[in-house]
Amino acid sequence: MSCGARVAGSSEDHNASSEEKDCPTPNLDTSKDSKSGEDSSSQSSSESESDNEEPKPEKTMSFTGEEWEDKESRTDHFNSEFNKVQPYCEHCNAESKHHEQVTPRLLSRGQFLLKVDTEGIYQCTETGLIFEVNRKVDIKYCVLSWSKYADLVVKPWAVSGPLFDVKCDPACLTSIQFPHSLCLGHHDANMTFKVLHVKSSGALLESTVDHSATHVKWHVSSLSPVGPVMQSEETVYHHGAVILYKAIDHNPSLSFRVYIATNNESFIKDISKSIKHSSKKFMKIDKPPVCQKLLQNGKKYRLISEPEAEITPEEIEFVDGSLLKLKSYIEVYLEQPVEFKLLLVEMDSEEIVWKAKLRECDWIQHDQNRNISKSSMSGNRRRKLSSSLPDEEAYDKRMKQVDTSDGVKARSLLTDAQLITLAGKLGKEWTEVAMASLALDTRDIDDIQEKKDVTIYNFKVLKKWQEKEQGNATAQNLYNCLKNVPVEVQDMLKGFLRGT
Repeated sequence: MSCGARVAGSSEDHNASSEEKDCPTPNLDTSKDSKSGEDSSSQSSSESESDNEEPKPEKTMSFTGEEWEDKESRTDHFNSEFNKVQPYCEHCNAESKHHEQVTPRLLSRGQFLLKVDTEGIYQCTETGLIFEVNRKVDIKYCVLSWSKYADLVVKPWAVSGPLFDVKCDPACLTSIQFPHSLCLGHHDANMTFKVLHVKSSGALLESTVDHSATHVKWHVSSLSPVGPVMQSEETVYHHGAVILYKAIDHNPSLSFRVYIATNNESFIKDISKSIKHSSKKFMKIDKPPVCQKLLQNGKKYRLISEPEAEITPEEIEFVDGSLLKLKSYIEVYLEQPVEFKLLLVEMDSEEIVWKAKLRECDWIQHDQNRNISKSSMSGNRRRKLSSSLPDEEAYDKRMKQVDTSDGVKARSLLTDAQLITLAGKLGKEWTEVAMASLALDTRDIDDIQEKKDVTIYNFKVLKKWQEKEQGNATAQNLYNCLKNVPVEVQDMLKGFLRGT
């Protein structure tokens, strides 16, 4: 992300183990600059937008508080860092060309596997990469951190999009289009794009074929870490994103980290990695991340809280921190857990760049209304059960005596078959169960998010809990942990304790 030198906090990226190999001293070839307003080479066809259109001026976004509330949309918590943050920009969205959308398989360690059966142009739904293939091929790829290769990006060149490691038979790939995080709506005649290609023998700056409002196109020569870079004689405008994390602890006070980033998958992955390797536990607060006004290097921004909170620092000077190993953040602290608004304001114009309202339900997994609703549903379901089943209060009292009355059943460890049966009943709120009831942390959540089936999520959550508890992974202990789960889950655990 990074807000530049004036941001006090720095996340613990230095604890993270790097997944990339060291790269030798660069050998930079800058002989063939590809200018952004010129005609592309003879290969220009249907893959990229023409850059000769008259750019549309950016419309300044300004909303009242009510309008902002209407524009907030919610998605599931703990989204993978690979889920793209779509830019809000009339110019870029208007020029965006749609290709066949394909969803890759997510492998371990953040790697993707894309299988295509025939030639064509395919866009990855997770990373935004566009592959032009000439035959059936399997492509494996992942997002890398630019900070590992910071020494290879030499001024006047600067990062313009994510860095990728792509692996497949190069003869099967005609071209790759890399997503970039810049807005070209104001200017592009004096902007030059290239692709930094990191090889075992060094690094090369290779010419691009074409570019559009959203992508930079490159003809594949060979495959190794590769990503788009640019240089410009004018002001560079970035699509920005604001990423929020809340510290998880037992204090009634609230502590947040606010990251201001370019809309760049490498940058966003770096933030996620720094959170994962922090000595504290955090949960991601799901708010619309996209900045409604473009960010500029060197511009000063202020974060404001309503009501007032302790904000450190209150003002920052924005720089693209893609190459920085330590990602800076702004700390927001409130003594009491109250609803509040956060606004990021450009200091020169006093215009709102980003805004969100944070409510207690954004960080409390089970609020009062949901508990009341579940209690009511539980009562209705219990009435349908056999009259021999004791009521909840009596059953809890009996459960406390199980260890002495039936020690074998109470101390029997849960089997995988029992855990997978329970997993099918837990539903979609697996992250809440994992963190609020079973005390798993964000590293456990990241490990679990390799599959996309809810039952498998839940089973992995229960397996993580079983591994942590070891000899205490009994039905009795799990029953004591899972108080805010559907009644079917509690009834199933009661059945395990009764031996039915």
